[in-house]
Amino acid sequence: MKKSVCLTLVVLVNGIFLQTAIGQESQTALVPLPSVDDFTRGEDGWGVGLGLGIEYESAYEGSDEFELEANPAGAVQWRDGDNIYYWAGAALGWRGLRSEAWLLDVAVAFPFEDGREESDSEDGRLDGLGDVDGSTEIVLQARRALDSDWRYWLDGRLIASEDGSLGIFGAGRRFGDQTDGTGSDLSLVLVFHDSDYANRDFGINSEQAANSGLDQTDLDGGFRSIGLNYTFRYYVSDKWQVFGEALYEHFSSDVRDSPIARSDYEAEVGVGAIYVF
Repeated sequence: MKKSVCLTLVVLVNGIFLQTAIGQESQTALVPLPSVDDFTRGEDGWGVGLGLGIEYESAYEGSDEFELEANPAGAVQWRDGDNIYYWAGAALGWRGLRSEAWLLDVAVAFPFEDGREESDSEDGRLDGLGDVDGSTEIVLQARRALDSDWRYWLDGRLIASEDGSLGIFGAGRRFGDQTDGTGSDLSLVLVFHDSDYANRDFGINSEQAANSGLDQTDLDGGFRSIGLNYTFRYYVSDKWQVFGEALYEHFSSDVRDSPIARSDYEAEVGVGAIYVF
């Protein structure tokens, strides 16, 4: 039921914004992908976009409970030709376009929240497991365009921290002909994790097992999930931009066997607005 609601919302939102945005002259983004924000309007110097997003999402990894949450959105960016330096939320990074076909991205993401807390489950399904602290992550990403206008692309991302590593590999398609970073795109992703990262989210050690009554669980690294990610972004005026995202991630059998995974999937849908200075 929740999955069908998310998909229906995606179709409705995309239908509302199918037309070219009102009064927005076409600008050249670093790459014309809605999933890569660019507030510089195609010019060197500062680009700033600030706003708010509302998300309806799984309460924690593997949860069958959902929650509504509001988060700040946007970024402060500095563009120098084919390079953008940015501060977005709790992340500091650089992205650059190379040979017109490679988009490289390096970022340091500081913990925005406290990780997972027992109170994240209103049904008490995390009781006895204790809290899991967030950690600083290094994010390395590369996207490779398969044609001249970034209609199709391949993507690889590595997320590394003291809690382990996560690898994400995907392929995507862009919809719309705009070059200002608006329109929509859809990607299919495969996610892999090492044993440390897997056990941070889904493992249960002996102490946690004794406190919670759940079976002790130790996961190996390997395939974590397969998912779909949809992003849209449109200007409704010269200054205001609306955006949205829908994510569906289906867990592997190893993850689903963990007592923490109360659902076979994780889902998220969100919309928001950004004022571009």
